Amino acid sequence: IRGNNIAGANCILPLSERMDISKSLGTRHRAALGLSEQTDALIIIVSEETGNISIALDGKITRPMEPQGLKKMLTHLYQPKIISEFDFWPTEDNKK
Repeated sequence: IRGNNIAGANCILPLSERMDISKSLGTRHRAALGLSEQTDALIIIVSEETGNISIALDGKITRPMEPQGLKKMLTHLYQPKIISEFDFWPTEDNKK
């Protein structure tokens, strides 16, 4: 994705070269892990066999993930942060 456009399709994705990956993980999961090692993207994987959801982020894979857990994670990572108009006033919570 570049801007609001799809920049590529039918691409070959980089597979993780880690040796400690479970043999039960297939190419889809290895590609997701490889992408998460090389980018800051959150990758969502759906198993073709079981329909189970997994995520890859920062070179780590979490599986299986329930739909509610996925929703919670996406909300936490991508929901815009609300900044109070009074954050300029020093308090214990906003001191650096």
